[in-house]
Amino acid sequence: MKAFEFRKLSDVELRKRIQEEQESLSHLKFQSVIGQIQNPMKIGQIRKDIARMRTILRQREFEQVPQPVVTNTEKAQ
Repeated sequence: MKAFEFRKLSDVELRKRIQEEQESLSHLKFQSVIGQIQNPMKIGQIRKDIARMRTILRQREFEQVPQPVVTNTEKAQ
């Protein structure tokens, strides 16, 4: 999935999706160890998708927290 597709999902849906992808990733890693994996590139794709979803959740957290205002006199000190 692309980042813009993940952005359409709610926070709850993203968290659920992350959990599902982590389970899928652990299953694929196990298959890789025992030599039964059919597409080893899938591991990298899932890892990147998880990272994208976590990034989107983190960005949403920062959007909700008000940032402190720094004036010019505070910068000089």
